[in-house]
Formats: sequence, C-alpha cells, structure tokens
Amino acid sequence: MAILKFRIYWEDDDSVYRDLVIKHTQSFLELQEIILKSFEFDNKHQATFYRSNDNWKRGKEITFEKYDKVYKVEPLLMAETTIGSEIRDPNQKFIYVYDFHKNWTFMVELINVNKDENQKLTYPSCLRSEGIGPSQYGTKGLINEKLAEIEEKYDINTSILADGYTEEGDEDTEETEANEDVEEENTPGEV
Repeated sequence: MAILKFRIYWEDDDSVYRDLVIKHTQSFLELQEIILKSFEFDNKHQATFYRSNDNWKRGKEITFEKYDKVYKVEPLLMAETTIGSEIRDPNQKFIYVYDFHKNWTFMVELINVNKDENQKLTYPSCLRSEGIGPSQYGTKGLINEKLAEIEEKYDINTSILADGYTEEGDEDTEETEANEDVEEENTPGEV
C-alpha cells in the first residue's frame, strides 16, 4: 500500500503550509477533511479539487457534489474517487478550492510516496504545520494561550476621514492651537 505525502500551501502565502499523509486508497473526501482540520476550517461550504499540471493550470475537477453550474466535462465526486486513481506523475499537483464565496484556494503537491505504513499513525494525518493559517471568518487573536495572527489591513484615505480628525485619529489641532493662544494672552507673564 502506498502512503502519499502532500504539502498543502495556502495560495496567498506559500510559507503557510501543512504536510499531510494519506493512503492511496483513501478518497478525496478524506483528503478534504484533513486539509480543513489542519487549517482549522469548518466543513460547512462547497468545495472542489482540480487535477493540475506543473504550472498550476486547472484540469479535471473532483467535486464534493454536482453544483448548479455548467460543466464542460462531468466532474468526479470526492467520495467516489480514490487519490491514487488521479496520480499521473510523481510530482502530481492539485488545486483545492473551498467556500466559493470566499474562494479559499490551496495548492496541493505530492512530495513523497512511501510503501511503509506507520502503524502508530491514523491515516489521513497532519505531520507538519508551518505558519499561522488564514482565519476562515475574520481575524485571529489570542486563543487558548496560543498566539495567532491578527490581520488588520486598512487603506486610510485622508479625504474620507471624519471632519475634525487627522490621520492619527486626533482632533484637528487648529482649534486647539487657537485656544492655547488665548490662554497665553490671559496668563500674566514676565515683563
């Protein structure tokens, strides 16, 4: 029995990846479940795999179910398709798309084939986790004493700031400076 080792990269940051092992006789549905678990995503949305070439071009589709869209070629179903049946070369690649509204995309690359099964592992399994994965529903913070990435990206345009505020969020200083000038005039000073 062949044990396949895949590296799953998050499309937006290839330093964020998971190394997974799975038996060649297991299904794409099982591969999907371990991908979602390893990136801490839920299993509530539509998803599909595409067999790919070295240039990450989408080929044959392996989908969770047949969706309401027009297919050029009938897709395979994840639950009915074994991973080994779709391996065409020793560096086989797949593209995994999860949640068609958010369009989470992961690059799945076969990095090793081994004939020796590790009796201590339950397949499929995550062997290595590098980088903090994306947050499925928003930003991550400090959760269960585990530091997670907080992604807050703002493009502050000064023309849309509220009246009376500067980029730093402080009130406009013209009025404050005018008040300070009045205070200086009223303060007895040295002659």
